[in-house]
Amino acid sequence: MKKWLLLGGVIASEVTATLSLRAAIDQPAWTAVVVAGYLLAFVFLGLTLREGMSVGVAYGIWGATGVAAIALLAMVLFDEMLTPGALVGIVLIIIGVVLIETGSSESSQEPSQKPSQGVRA
Repeated sequence: MKKWLLLGGVIASEVTATLSLRAAIDQPAWTAVVVAGYLLAFVFLGLTLREGMSVGVAYGIWGATGVAAIALLAMVLFDEMLTPGALVGIVLIIIGVVLIETGSSESSQEPSQKPSQGVRA
């Protein structure tokens, strides 16, 4: 559970930083939030990996969820338009994240079958 909360911190920090980057175009003071948000995202990512989440799963969920969240929030906050194709893309991203998470759950439940490293006589 802790690794998922930490991954949520990664996503929230990165989304905040990216949206602040958009805001910094008009008001440069937002640059401090950009730098802090990206640094915090990588700190949270390191902690997430330390808790045992694989880097592929963490990065895949982070990237996909971040893209979808930024696209939707930019529409609300900055009046950016989303085309029907972009909305279909967001739905596909969500499906991809579910498949990644489901696949990682299944593979972590399978017993590990490592060949014996013993010495033959």
